[in-house]
Parts: sequence; structure tokens; C-alpha cells
Amino acid sequence: MFSYEDYKEIIRIVQSTGNQAGYEEALKADKFVIMRHDVEYSVDRAYALAKVESSMDFTSTFFFQWTNNSYNILSRRNQDLIKDMHERGHVIGLHYALNGLTDMQEVRHQIKKEMDILSEMFGFPITQFSVHRPSPDVLRENIKLPGILNAYQDEFFTFAEKVTDQTPLKVKYMSDANHIWRYGYPDEANITGYDKVQILTHPFAWSKKGYDNRDNYAVLIREKYNEMIDSINNECKDFCEFKDEFLEASLIPERNR
Repeated sequence: MFSYEDYKEIIRIVQSTGNQAGYEEALKADKFVIMRHDVEYSVDRAYALAKVESSMDFTSTFFFQWTNNSYNILSRRNQDLIKDMHERGHVIGLHYALNGLTDMQEVRHQIKKEMDILSEMFGFPITQFSVHRPSPDVLRENIKLPGILNAYQDEFFTFAEKVTDQTPLKVKYMSDANHIWRYGYPDEANITGYDKVQILTHPFAWSKKGYDNRDNYAVLIREKYNEMIDSINNECKDFCEFKDEFLEASLIPERNR
């Protein structure tokens, strides 16, 4: 359910509708299917998913965090990957983390501030954002800023205090949060059965093999472990004598950890 082949089938269904759209196009459309990705933990996984999309002549929107302990979007390598995604036609946006803020005016200020910083660093405009783990207060706020699009604003997302099967939906929203498809799986019935659809995936959950939740975390942690080894090895000449020892430790089978 979380392999690249599974993802390609979702793309095929979206393409068959003829309603694929980014947020800007969706504003003016009577029908749309938006594909969006909130990037947690790994820029590499996001880049790999972007390449899967490119292989099918498909583009979507990737939101990256600015305040994240798992990756640095301004490292030289990650900037290069993100700029390449942008050049392939993918839209790059901000995945804004509230970090405890509850004052909505301050939230608005911080969103604009972070988007301006990223625009300057990447050299192209960042004009779209999604909120990381949005609270009901944030969703209820329906944040709209001049010249900026919010993935959760009411044109793209239907907020309800409690969603049930009887809740009227202006927009059908599906998310793979926590390795579980919430509000329905993006199959043909759910994608073609609504005029307006937004699909959210988290790229770290997707891989060539399509692991279950536990093994996906194990492989992801090993990837980050090896990334740290490479980073240290590139910076510290004295680390080379230890490198192989640490790489061997990373090869322990997932289920034995």
C-alpha cells in the first residue's frame, strides 16, 4: 500500500480524470485533484517520490519544514535537491510548524517571515504553505494572506468539528498520516466520485518496497544513520578509520533491532 508502484496507480487514476491541478489552478477550477506532500524527516525520500512523479510526467506540491530537527533544508545538498525538484516543475512550499504558537496574528507573521527567508535562500518565490499538525483553532481560522495560498483554506479543504460519513464535503480530503489512510483511500471511487479532491502524502512513508509502518521507520532511521556517517566522513579526516565499523552496525536486519 506504500510502495512506489502503489503510488503510481494513484497517479494514473488522477491523470485519468484530467483534473490534476496545483493550488493556483484549483482556485479557478470547478473540478480539481490536488496532490500534496508534507515533508517530514527526509528530503531524500521527497526527492525520490518527485522522481517517481517525473517519470510519469506528473507534478505536485512539496511542503518543506524550516524548523525541523531531522533535516536541514538549507544544507548545500538539500538545496540542490529541492532546486532540482523546482526545475522539474514541482511547486515548493513551506510546511509551517506552529511550535507552540497560539496567537493567530503571530502565526500569520511567522508564516510570512519564514516564506520570505526561504524565497531569498532558494532564489524563487515561495507562495504556498501547509501547517504541520494543525490544531482545530488553526483550521477554523481559515488563514488567508495576500499573494499566499494555504493548503487548508476553504477553497481546498472542508473543515468540520467532527467528520462523519454524513458530513457534507465541498472538498474530499484524504491523508496517509501515521501510515494509515484517513478519510478514505485514494482509489478510483474516491478520486472520481468527487468534483474537488485534495490528497496528502508524507514522502517518508513511501519506498520502492513499500514497508509496513514499523519496518519503514527502521529503514528510515538506517538511512539517516548512514547520512550522518557520510556527513562526518566528509568533514573529518580522522573519521575514515572508523567509518566501516559504523557502516557495519547499520546493516543489522530491521527485525533484529
